[in-house]
Amino acid sequence: MSSVLAGVVRGRPPAGSWQQGAPLMDEPRPGQWPFFVYGTLRPGTTEHSWMFRGLATSELPAVLHDAELYEGPDFPCAVAKPNGGRVRGEAIQVPDDVYDEMLAGLDQMMDYSPGNPGAAVERVAREVRTTNGASVTAWVYLATARTAAELEASGRRITSGDWQNR
Repeated sequence: MSSVLAGVVRGRPPAGSWQQGAPLMDEPRPGQWPFFVYGTLRPGTTEHSWMFRGLATSELPAVLHDAELYEGPDFPCAVAKPNGGRVRGEAIQVPDDVYDEMLAGLDQMMDYSPGNPGAAVERVAREVRTTNGASVTAWVYLATARTAAELEASGRRITSGDWQNR
């Protein structure tokens, strides 16, 4: 599986029914990928419950390679590091009918807007590897160059790459 669409799912369960470990499906619509979450939006957190509201159709444990995880002053943040470590999280898929709303909500929560030079993070499409061995394209919020420099200078690196087991 080379890329995945968060909402176009053959045999998709009804909205609001969640399947842990349900496979991410083929036949993506361009630009609609699962969301890779690695910090306070991971399953089991209040923020996850608030943001995804039980709408996730699939949540697969996944790993983002060539990145390091930092605890910043406001939230955890992944920093791209070529030949670097890895960040553990989940690839979360939502139904097509709520995808755009979910993407806008995540962008707002992360204070991200395209072309904003003052943004702390940028949303990028990156490959993540799920525990079932699949490589999937997912939206990931990564630190901008400015934020990465600040985190590397004064943030605390989470050496495990796992926010829930730091």
